[in-house]
Amino acid sequence: MTLSDSPITCIAHRGGGKAVNLIENTLAAIEYSLELGVTTIEIDVWSIQGKLLAIHDRRLGRILPGDENIMNFSVSELIELASQIGVQVPTLEEVIGVIGDRAELNIEIKGPNCAHTVANVIEAMTVEHQLPYDQFLVSSFDHHQIHTLMNINPYIRRGVLVEGVPLDLAQCCEPLKAYFLGSSLDFVRQGMIDDCHRRGSKFWVFTVNHIDDMRHLCAMGVDGMFTDYPERLMNLLEFHQEPDPIAHALRS
Repeated sequence: MTLSDSPITCIAHRGGGKAVNLIENTLAAIEYSLELGVTTIEIDVWSIQGKLLAIHDRRLGRILPGDENIMNFSVSELIELASQIGVQVPTLEEVIGVIGDRAELNIEIKGPNCAHTVANVIEAMTVEHQLPYDQFLVSSFDHHQIHTLMNINPYIRRGVLVEGVPLDLAQCCEPLKAYFLGSSLDFVRQGMIDDCHRRGSKFWVFTVNHIDDMRHLCAMGVDGMFTDYPERLMNLLEFHQEPDPIAHALRS
């Protein structure tokens, strides 16, 4: 069984690369995951002065030095601050340029007022790089921005993220016509998975880094897992699932 044959999607969380100590949301991490053969890459974006930067945190201190809100900086200031410690903060255009058609890209909107810019960049990249819309997914915990994106360009696939177990389970997928519902590992429930599937959406889980959790989620019937360690999930999907008996007989 190969990764491409698997019914479960392996998503390199923040670009992947943690196993080899690469900084999240960098081109180096993304390139590493692409070389592994990962079929879906996830990054985070904030809109700074109308430019989308691949960065996760609202405030400095974990990756970049300082403790200020990143919205108080210009694009050039953030890039310069990162370069001083040897860290790269790529733009969304740079990320797409590296990935091209080698994998699909899941863009998670983190900051406010990103939807229009994300839609514009994707539109431009489909023209410049001749990429189909299904090369892209846009997701967020901010369902209002996903709704805005849907109204701007309904051809861009959408993911809605939740951290909890809503009373209406996966109902939020329907008005947003979501390709997937992304749930925190801490709140995965079988009823939520089943309800998501009944509504015609896929059920993806974040962030899954331990083999035991991966095995458990496979048994529950999830459709995808975000992981900092795509090697682990790829190895599980390729070598530790029961082979299809018909396919095995045909190969024999």
